[in-house]
Amino acid sequence: MTTSIPATLIPGDGIGPEIVDATLTALDALKAPFAWDTQIAGLGGVKASGDPLPKATLDSIRSTRLALKGPLETPSGGGYRSSNVRLREEFQLYANLRPARTIIPGGRFEKIDLMIVRENLEGLYIGHEHYVRIDGDPHAVGMATGINTRQGCRRVLEYAFDTAIAAGRKKVTLVHKANIMKVLTGLFLETGEQLYAEKYKGKFELDSIIVDACAMKLVLNPWQFDMLVTTNLFGDILSDLVAGLVGGLGMAPGANIGTDAAIFEAVHGSAPDIAGKGIANPTALLLAAAMMLDHTKMPELAARLRTAIDQTLNIDNVRTGDLGGTANTAAFTKALVARINGG
Repeated sequence: MTTSIPATLIPGDGIGPEIVDATLTALDALKAPFAWDTQIAGLGGVKASGDPLPKATLDSIRSTRLALKGPLETPSGGGYRSSNVRLREEFQLYANLRPARTIIPGGRFEKIDLMIVRENLEGLYIGHEHYVRIDGDPHAVGMATGINTRQGCRRVLEYAFDTAIAAGRKKVTLVHKANIMKVLTGLFLETGEQLYAEKYKGKFELDSIIVDACAMKLVLNPWQFDMLVTTNLFGDILSDLVAGLVGGLGMAPGANIGTDAAIFEAVHGSAPDIAGKGIANPTALLLAAAMMLDHTKMPELAARLRTAIDQTLNIDNVRTGDLGGTANTAAFTKALVARINGG
């Protein structure tokens, strides 16, 4: 009998509870051995305790070191910081993993199978910003400081290179802007090339590309890339671009990996406009759950879940409205469970 695996569950805001329910139903059909501790965050956390990340939620993740979360809404006004950024900082989730794979054929791009690894804690994204007052204008000058460290670069690069080997990736591309930002992103490029020469040479091909050229080439010929590794801000932008190649954020799972914790999520928003209508597409969170199964050393269950998603969408043609279908969330989930159970 498989030992149960403690995990924190954050249903989230908007459509979060609906897509989390669908995902739990699928995981139950797979008999995945997660023992869930359900906690609140985002807008729900603010309403319950005045904090988008209540202490109980943080304590739970600290204990389980594993979480699956729905989308969180950051309240506007009131000085609340993004809950997602806070979670990354709190648990030092230094690597963001964003795979993009074509599931539904017939779009603008076929047979996409890309992986982006993004550094999650450094760069311009850390928000070290301030204004300088001049002549009575309090916002006369805006300044931002970006910081990359050798240790931070090396840590995410080692994770990316090890993941490339484990996933059978043949080529890793370092994405940078070292032609202009010679120090900030030059350090990342330099560290990646040194690390490859030290430990990874011959295990996969390594090359590098300037971020603007990368964006253009991803649109012209995305098949020339296999895995992209980059700094925080560039990764934030490129990972959404790559999601667009496979149908948008509704098909985009994400994982945030640290030394002591891992959090898996759908990267799309909380879609409050359709919340409660039962029409949300749970695919992104289902794919995040598959990543979670891989992470917890259950690749067979992960493969079964991904296969069932493919079959439901492409053989049964059961699709939610955003994918051109007519199924509601419940009908999609029912068809998916039938596939998991061998239907």
